[in-house]
Amino acid sequence: MEEQFILRVPPSVSERIERLFNENASSSEDGSLDLSFSEDGRTGTFMIGNERFPASLLDLPCIVESYKTYDDTVLIKTADIGQIIMVREEGDPAPEGIEYKHGLTPPMRDARRRRFRREPDLNPELVQRVEKDLLNIMSGGTVESLHVEMAEPEAGGQHKKPAETPEAKPEDVPLEAATNGGGEREKSDSDDSLEPET
Repeated sequence: MEEQFILRVPPSVSERIERLFNENASSSEDGSLDLSFSEDGRTGTFMIGNERFPASLLDLPCIVESYKTYDDTVLIKTADIGQIIMVREEGDPAPEGIEYKHGLTPPMRDARRRRFRREPDLNPELVQRVEKDLLNIMSGGTVESLHVEMAEPEAGGQHKKPAETPEAKPEDVPLEAATNGGGEREKSDSDDSLEPET
């Protein structure tokens, strides 16, 4: 598998890159492309010709697959892309955090907030304490700071739930209600099909 990322540049820079790829590199005024990052690995500089643009490496909210084809029929997966390099104009503000909140397509706009569950706000000390307690229990020990509370039953005894009266089933319906007054039950078409012919 190849290693790939997405490079998103401002429109003015994209025109220059397209011109650079379409023309001979030696004859173009934008003869070189360069991308370098600082020590943190997340901020850097994108250079085209002699012009510099600030860049940021951000994580995408979800993995994007890329494919290539040789015959326009069969697609071959080439990589899973999880990062995007955002090149911006000099005066534009830097993105907050290390994760890009939007996807690549319009339906994935603000995808982190709209499509994914929020991460729970957990206290790191509580997580470490629970982890330590679980390891102690698994190794045969006990929990260090266990708080046990004994509950006494109330003096009046247990509360009894009132008995519910069962609903009448169709078999329990009195004969008079099921008949037409003459002591015989009303017949339906389905009853005729069940009786044997004489």
